[in-house]
Amino acid sequence: MNAKAKLVRFAALSAALIIVASACVWTGGARAQQIGQAPPPPTKKKADLSTTVDMVVLHAVVIDKHGTFINNLPAGSFRAFEDKIEQQLRVAKQEDMPVSVGLVIDNSGSMHDKRAKVNAAALTFVQSSNPNDEAFVVNFNDDFYIDTQGDFTSDMKDMKDALEKIDARGSTALYDAIIGSLDHLKKAHKDKRVLLVVTDGQDTASRTTLAGTIEEVQHSDVLIYAVGVFAKDEKGSTVRRARKALEDLAGASGGLAYFPEEVSDTTEICMQIAHDIRNQYTLAYYPSNFKLDGTFRTVQVEANSPNGGGKLVVRTRPGYYAKLTGTKHN
Repeated sequence: MNAKAKLVRFAALSAALIIVASACVWTGGARAQQIGQAPPPPTKKKADLSTTVDMVVLHAVVIDKHGTFINNLPAGSFRAFEDKIEQQLRVAKQEDMPVSVGLVIDNSGSMHDKRAKVNAAALTFVQSSNPNDEAFVVNFNDDFYIDTQGDFTSDMKDMKDALEKIDARGSTALYDAIIGSLDHLKKAHKDKRVLLVVTDGQDTASRTTLAGTIEEVQHSDVLIYAVGVFAKDEKGSTVRRARKALEDLAGASGGLAYFPEEVSDTTEICMQIAHDIRNQYTLAYYPSNFKLDGTFRTVQVEANSPNGGGKLVVRTRPGYYAKLTGTKHN
């Protein structure tokens, strides 16, 4: 074969290899798109700010004006805003995902006659939840105690035994119990995390303030549901402050506070809370504000009915604290 023929053959082989390689790249890209592979997170452009931006995850409940849960909304129904700037949602789906939950139960002196019904309600909550959930029990009065032997457990007997450790006495260190429970949830095995708090009075013994506790809640991604079992004849500024504190704590997380008229109503409320958790949407985005400055960012989510019914009501956490450079979050 002469030199000219060899050159023609080499050129033909090179062209064939380029076509095969291009086909492989195209096929791989199509496969990634087919399985829904998310694009990589944005990174800081400056050399000293090269840390990957954390994804902001929101758990949201959608209801109509009558308070009815709206299920199966398509991803395009949602819009998310951070500090009034629209964000590109990378995840928008409804799922009944397992959670790690802390049952934080008041064990102060005033709870003695209420604990049996509260314990039954807490167990009903667990039974109505995702069977793959894990839980721990915190009893609190002047201090707080994690009373589940297996720490996080799915064993109903273990949880029942922990709830029945009633030593109703002393004062109410509610805020300390919440902060301790938030810290304990950092060891959880599930990505979604919840606190169910049941109390019958105002905090009287915590070292932490309400404002400090709310800030800790906003630094976490934990949902808080609170149940205030106040007596019918309890009125005045003390009860108003106690109710407001529970509403503020729950609202800061995207959860709700409930105030049953009778302690016996707590079981139905706990079933409602379990239903609320199991019917939430998971929304997530990489924030367009890359700064790791530890500032508070407001969040707002909108949802529109796909059948032309107009805007729906979305409940989720109202904001979060951005990560600080060099810090780690669980």
